[in-house]
Amino acid sequence: MLGLPLLGWYIGLLTDKLLKIDSKESVERKRGAELRMHLVRSRSVALIKSGQALSLRPDLLKSKIWAEELGKLVDEVGSFPDLEAMKIIQDELSNDPVLSLFEFYNDCRVVASASIGQVYKARIRRGAALEAAIGKVEAAKWGGKTVAIKIQRPDVAASASLDMYLIRRTAMWLSKFRGGDIVAIADTFGLQLFGELDYVREAQNCEQFHELYGTWDDVVVPRACTSLTRKKVLVMEWVDGAKGPWKGPDGIEMVRIGLRCSTDQLLRSGLFHADPHRGNLLRTPQGQLAVIDFGMMTTFLSGSYDRLIGLVLGLKNKDLSLATENLLKLGFLEDTTQVDILVPRLRKALKNATGGTNKSSDLSFSLLQMELDEISRDNVLRFKIPPYITIIIRSLTILEGFALDVDPNFRLIRGAYPYVLKQLLSPEGVEETPKALNDLLIRLLTVNGEQKEVEWGRLRDLLVLAEKASRSYDPSKDKDEDKVSVSRKTIDLFLKFMTSKTGVFLKEPLVHELAEAIDGMASMGESNILELSRGFIRPLPGGNGPINTKRMKEMRAVVDVLQSALLMKSDDDGRGKRQERLELAREFARELFVLFSDEARRESAAPLVSELTTVVQMVAVEVLEIRSSRAIRRVLGLADTK
Repeated sequence: MLGLPLLGWYIGLLTDKLLKIDSKESVERKRGAELRMHLVRSRSVALIKSGQALSLRPDLLKSKIWAEELGKLVDEVGSFPDLEAMKIIQDELSNDPVLSLFEFYNDCRVVASASIGQVYKARIRRGAALEAAIGKVEAAKWGGKTVAIKIQRPDVAASASLDMYLIRRTAMWLSKFRGGDIVAIADTFGLQLFGELDYVREAQNCEQFHELYGTWDDVVVPRACTSLTRKKVLVMEWVDGAKGPWKGPDGIEMVRIGLRCSTDQLLRSGLFHADPHRGNLLRTPQGQLAVIDFGMMTTFLSGSYDRLIGLVLGLKNKDLSLATENLLKLGFLEDTTQVDILVPRLRKALKNATGGTNKSSDLSFSLLQMELDEISRDNVLRFKIPPYITIIIRSLTILEGFALDVDPNFRLIRGAYPYVLKQLLSPEGVEETPKALNDLLIRLLTVNGEQKEVEWGRLRDLLVLAEKASRSYDPSKDKDEDKVSVSRKTIDLFLKFMTSKTGVFLKEPLVHELAEAIDGMASMGESNILELSRGFIRPLPGGNGPINTKRMKEMRAVVDVLQSALLMKSDDDGRGKRQERLELAREFARELFVLFSDEARRESAAPLVSELTTVVQMVAVEVLEIRSSRAIRRVLGLADTK
């Protein structure tokens, strides 16, 4: 049904190229409109959804005009008769006089249509009929509300079945010639597609998503009226808003919110929205991001979160060892003996996915997907892309297209990184840090992953980036990702991390390094006194030991970081900085006074104070141990240890 029209369309493209008129805007728009109409007339759910996804990627289509035309598939896919839609409502709700429950807007005509269903706007009437239909409690909750009623197309199930039959047969044929589990990917797509046909399931997804994100200030998630929802009829709250693309600062803000929400879904909640195209997202008049469709959702096992974090960090830091390790854990490689072959292939794939720059911040998810698919097609490596990873990359590719449409300089991996780190360093709702996550943190934040020395430079940079997640962060303007600045919020996050169960593994190396630094500073002072007194004033037993210059430099850097964080920028290097220090001292004194005079503040600060007291005690004990050990060694005539 679609083959001949597409062949004719392709011949038209070749003709345009021969006549050298293919670059004219009118010709491009004509061909784009023809392609859209062929997809609509095919009535293929899979093809229409593919067209919607491609509309967000003009960089892949190589034509912005074609993308604009395919973007109309969000709303302009044709509708079926309104009378037929009303009959579906009656049939689904057991032939009761249910139409009397609704007061339809737009003269009872459709207000939007999509690949699977079409939408009507209505108000639920209050009264005895509503109470009899859904009960008094639900009637009190929903009576008088304006709702969206989504009604499934009568022929969509047959169309989806035919689509999946053809897709699976094609996948089985392709699997004979190339690597990768293509059939499993096709089956996963089929599960997602047929899941969209069950509106009861979508209503449950909507309610679950509302519980997770309905309380966010910048996200709107409508409630579903489950008592009036059936398999082919979905009733949910109406949300006013504008569909994308959104230009300028508003567009960047929408992408930022969507990126933060998607990252949270992947790394915390486990319920992932797999279809964030512009038809499913709105910008409300209040500037919030509204999610209005929940048909394509997927869930992840909790063990996948830590591996995804490890993979993102490995890609961002160009740590191929870390990235490869997590690729294995996620199930990309069946034969672990082929890791040596995979690493150079992965290095090349990452370079190509960054456009040759090799900068992790330039990573394109669409290019990465093509590179991974290229590795998967190679029969040398037993490499496959897990089906659920395909869903994630597809979703992030759509979101990336959204971002690039708003700002060509926007980089998704750079934008997501702060939110990944915030969840990594300050996880919400976690009673106990999973072992895999703890191992990852030890590997990242201690020297050689041995849990003996703190990687201060990396910890500082990660904390700064994580702090960006708590404010309006625009990665399209973050040109220099390595030159980071520290703020007081970063120090707050540092203290929160160090005193949390997640950061407890750093306590031992931190105590050890502080003890060494204090001993070093004391030894420097003793050495100076010994020199000034010409040997008259002798150090205490165990004093004037060797100084770990590396440790002293690290501690000096930490002090400088704290000072730069606590002091505002000043043009005057002298008097201005002194004034700032005085103001800081006054502020610190005020904070101490409030802390000791306010019982609520004392109670909230008690865990932190207790933890700091413990650290101070442990440091004091270790300093004494260092000096006692040195004194004993000297008595025995042994050399000092460095």
